[in-house]
Amino acid sequence: MKSTTQRLSALGMLMTLGIVYGDIGTSPLYVMNAIIGAAGHQEMTTSTPVMLGSISLIFWTLMLITTIKYILLAMRADNRHEGGIFALYALVRNHMCWLIIPALIGGAALLADGTLTPAVTVTSAIEGLKGQTLGPFHFSATQGWVLAVVTGILLGLFLIQRFGTELIGWSFGPLMFIWFGFIGAVGLVNLLTVPTLLRALSPLYAVQFLFSPINRQGIFILGSVFLATTGAEALYSDMGQVGKRNIYGTWPFVYLTLMLSYLGQGAWVIRHPIQLMATRSVNPFYAMVPTRWRLFAIVIATLAAIIASQALITGSFTLVHEAMGLKLLPRLRIKFPGHVKSQLYISTVNWLLCAITLTIVWYFRTSSHMEAAYGLAITVTMLMTTVLLHAFLRKRHHKVLARAFIVCFGLLESLFLLASLVKFVHGGYVTLIITLLILTVMVFWYYGNRRRDAHLEEKEDVSLLDFLPQLQALSQDENVPPFATNLVYLSNVADDYAIKRAVIYSILDQQPKRARVYWFVTVNEADTPYECSYTVESLGTRNVMNVQLFLGFKKPQRLNVYLRQIVNDLLAEGVLDDQAPRYSSMPERRVGNFKFVILNQEFQDLGVQGNLPTLDRLLIGGRLLLQRITLSPKRWYGLEFSDVVEEKVPLFIGQTPDRTLRRRGQR
Repeated sequence: MKSTTQRLSALGMLMTLGIVYGDIGTSPLYVMNAIIGAAGHQEMTTSTPVMLGSISLIFWTLMLITTIKYILLAMRADNRHEGGIFALYALVRNHMCWLIIPALIGGAALLADGTLTPAVTVTSAIEGLKGQTLGPFHFSATQGWVLAVVTGILLGLFLIQRFGTELIGWSFGPLMFIWFGFIGAVGLVNLLTVPTLLRALSPLYAVQFLFSPINRQGIFILGSVFLATTGAEALYSDMGQVGKRNIYGTWPFVYLTLMLSYLGQGAWVIRHPIQLMATRSVNPFYAMVPTRWRLFAIVIATLAAIIASQALITGSFTLVHEAMGLKLLPRLRIKFPGHVKSQLYISTVNWLLCAITLTIVWYFRTSSHMEAAYGLAITVTMLMTTVLLHAFLRKRHHKVLARAFIVCFGLLESLFLLASLVKFVHGGYVTLIITLLILTVMVFWYYGNRRRDAHLEEKEDVSLLDFLPQLQALSQDENVPPFATNLVYLSNVADDYAIKRAVIYSILDQQPKRARVYWFVTVNEADTPYECSYTVESLGTRNVMNVQLFLGFKKPQRLNVYLRQIVNDLLAEGVLDDQAPRYSSMPERRVGNFKFVILNQEFQDLGVQGNLPTLDRLLIGGRLLLQRITLSPKRWYGLEFSDVVEEKVPLFIGQTPDRTLRRRGQR
């Protein structure tokens, strides 16, 4: 499936419509409503200059940010066909170490802002039924039943995630094609009544309106306009699933239908100023649809909102998986419910998203209140992506283009961020609080690891080469009972063969562990998403193996599977002696048993480590807390059904002798 998405095809483009454009494709449900609502439904809101200026701002926002930045520029920064802020960071992290900061901030903001997408899209769709009489059905104008229906839809959506969405995923593309065709056709019909609105495609109207006195919001109107492009980051993030060529092929169609919808809504607003001012709850998107098509519009809008929410949920799973692969987040249990490699399920993330999204629905209650808070955090993500793209362009020696890019888009997105700050008091603080919570977890995990390793690297490492004679002798010592045929330690071995002293202590001192072959396995995160390779050194022996395993940040951790394959490869090459067991249910079996040893290093009371800086003590302590409440190494490495021994070893950080200790009776 993955290879076929890298070429342009009708099937690939149809799949792209269902996977990529859910968020940006449902923006017509609420963008124009947000622009009008922010103006307070004043009379001038319905005037032609206001609509011309607003639609022109929408058109050029989509052109500059979505088309030029993401589709034409960002998609060139692909990491083996994968995109997204973490894939981009993996490309440039060796260029400048400080780039981890925009990666952390951008990733946290993207996850946080995504909690509002399902809430605002589904609520906007269902609210179209309020006060409507469609055939024999009459829907109350109260909000209570809307909240109940939205809650039921979202809860059902989160419940089915554990089973995978492969069976229903095939329908997403055709449904989104119908959606875009419908909003484009309805928009065109309304536009034909006021064809002069096509003048909005000129940037002159956007600039004039932004600085015109009739725009009483000033630059803060950009906070509502920005909602039209909030799904642009998804185009880049989902590039690996559908291929950039299919995005190139579908974006003109999507862009055209979106603009036809906005132009049609603008035309309806100009033609119905009295109705708009008389009823504050009127949504131009539904109002411009003929009555006989209203029920169909609501149904297809709801389906599009569900598809957008589904894309957001699976995108969050992917984003968290990538962050774990880059060691930016703690380990969480991952399942692969479907047959597609990119389809995964993270229970913890799923139910956290569910709880936060439903809380947002009931806290804000109406889509208009959600719109006021929506989009603030995503401006932060886009700004951080701009910083990383600037580093990517400099790395590729496009220095002039890099400077022009950071100046143009840095200023533009800073302007959008400034305009969106007004949303802080109207609910934007909710997404910023969530952003800070996620960022705090990332900071404690990433920098806690860094500070811990900094205090250990000079005190706790020994050379594996120095202990080769003892390991070989122990392997052949028949006075020591056998512990395992293949004894595997999951511990980093550096280029100079430095290894943690605790590993050697576990083998030789704690209880001598006799094995036919000792395996020291280092799991390295690769910069390429689906990398799966290894190197092996026998260190001049036939029973001590140094394995360096390289896994991309999208590859599952299945150590037992990988290691068994490595052993079979080495047996075939004659590097290892035959391990065929005397007794086995498999006559052709050549590989002996495995026993995995995982050392769970535990910190002493950090409060007594007086020589540790306060910040280091805080970071390491936070990292320890996260380690205790997240996935165990046994489950993370896929060793639930393997023979695993977990040993606790003390972790001495900055430990120095206490010079005040004296023996009594001596001077």
